[in-house]
Amino acid sequence: MANGVFHTGYSIKIELTHPDLGHPDRPGLLDEITQPIDQRDRELLQCLQHHETGRCQAEDHDRSPWMTIRRKTVNGQTTLVAAHLPVRTKATAEESDKHKAMKERIARAAHRHGLTAQTEARSPDGKIRTDVLVTGAAGRIGWEAQYTPITASTVRRRSQAAADHGIIPLWVTNSDRTALIDRAPWAMVGDVPWQAIASRNSLLVRAGVRHLQRWKCSRFSERRCPTTGNDRHACGRAHALWELPALCIPQKRHTEIDELVAASADGGYVPMRIPAQNNPHTISRMWVPAEDREEWRALVGTSDEDPEKAPDRGLTFTLEPLDHTCRYGEETLTFNDRHPRRATGDAAGLHTFDHIPRRLLRVPPRTERRLNITPQQRREAAVIHGCAEWHIGPCAGCATPIHRYGPDSAHACPRCRSRLAH
Repeated sequence: MANGVFHTGYSIKIELTHPDLGHPDRPGLLDEITQPIDQRDRELLQCLQHHETGRCQAEDHDRSPWMTIRRKTVNGQTTLVAAHLPVRTKATAEESDKHKAMKERIARAAHRHGLTAQTEARSPDGKIRTDVLVTGAAGRIGWEAQYTPITASTVRRRSQAAADHGIIPLWVTNSDRTALIDRAPWAMVGDVPWQAIASRNSLLVRAGVRHLQRWKCSRFSERRCPTTGNDRHACGRAHALWELPALCIPQKRHTEIDELVAASADGGYVPMRIPAQNNPHTISRMWVPAEDREEWRALVGTSDEDPEKAPDRGLTFTLEPLDHTCRYGEETLTFNDRHPRRATGDAAGLHTFDHIPRRLLRVPPRTERRLNITPQQRREAAVIHGCAEWHIGPCAGCATPIHRYGPDSAHACPRCRSRLAH
């Protein structure tokens, strides 16, 4: 990445390694050149090599000679660097048709469920425009139908702008490689023709909607241990994670996009941001049933509502001499998305607990929950309950031998379940 750019408006060279950018007479220059692209002239900043020779090596890789200013943090030091903007492309006719069809479908689904929907909705101050603004009991949902490439910073900026105006953003896409995945609340549908989008046929959400799964890891569990990755070597601890509907046990029904339009506005589905247990900087975003979110909060004991905040790092100026050579491709050919995301079927938000919190026990124990019986008594209990001997275990409430493990098993005996119901 370059350490300088040419300012086409002032016809000056900007040195990003100097605190005054090489122009002490222009104190507001930094704020000017770091404005979002849509708030300034796209051709304001130019590659120095292109300015001097008429061509730079970035153009050989389908990039433009126009630049944007980014912050780059390495080993705790944050510096300013210049990066090439992509060549501006227009949506194809097919992409435009899909975009229009999705907007129409979202608005139609909202009206069918008695909700208010406004297409191309603008905020009172005119700063943001939403493809479809759906209003319901849970608030305002700002749907963005994204069928063309977009950068991660644009997704974050537009999502934050929507949140600042009291709108919950919801991006819908047909690509599993788009930069919006896990950068904002999102959902992915199948890549189908615009006619299928515009029709009244069902359109399933393929990714972006998940359900909570939690279980005690034992050799009788239907799931393999996520920490050991082995079916036979259980860790004995409790696990909780978020799964796609088809991977849940038992399987959950897939959500349709029309259903998500209504449920997100009514509060049936809510947005979640889940930091990884071992790496809080790795965030998974998803839409989940409201009851699953409450159960997760009770289980983890923390809220997921805190917004992502970039660390406030002061800028470091190295005072290096201005380099007029285009450095595109020497460090990376990736623009503005150093950590690409992809929609996968992998479980998200895995949390492992040594002990299940007592507040989550639906059948409070009244005695020590250990099965203290002889082999003969175990065989007799298996005959009574009609199950295999190794499926016999203690009732969670009174420790009575019951069909505790395996298919059609129960967590507690009928007496304890009845006591809980009353």
